[in-house]
Amino acid sequence: MENNSRRGFMGKAFGAVAAVGAIGSLFAMKKSWDPLPSVRSAGFTTLDLSVYKENELITEKWRGKPIFVLKKTADMVASQTESQKARDIEVNGSHYMIAIGLCTHLGCIPAYNASNKGFLCACHGGQFDFAGDVTKVPPPRGFDIPPFKIEGNTLVLGEAGPEYTKMKESGVTL
Repeated sequence: MENNSRRGFMGKAFGAVAAVGAIGSLFAMKKSWDPLPSVRSAGFTTLDLSVYKENELITEKWRGKPIFVLKKTADMVASQTESQKARDIEVNGSHYMIAIGLCTHLGCIPAYNASNKGFLCACHGGQFDFAGDVTKVPPPRGFDIPPFKIEGNTLVLGEAGPEYTKMKESGVTL
């Protein structure tokens, strides 16, 4: 009888140690699957749109990709077609072109020419207008617009707000 009691205690003690070890292992595995803090913080980028100047392209960075931010002049806004207006992001009365700065043909980074208000991709000669629409092929579509949310005078990249959802549903961006 004494032997059984001792054997039962040893079995329960071993089971408790094994359970604690298993829980610790599962916790460590789950922690290793979580994204690093640097990756998590790169998921959202906040842009203060009040500092941008008209017809001056600024390249920001979001998730390792270049983001083109172009504040449009009054002439640009007045001369826009309906497809160009659909790509506009309006914040406090100012119109912006916000796009992932990669050519949709092969992923090159197009250059902006402020004098003719357009983009030229040097890889294969693709051209885009100031709204990000294709004006000369081979790019299959205009610049992609990253998910964004407008909060007052700031734009949060990486979070899909109602304006972005509307653009996506209407087929303006992927």
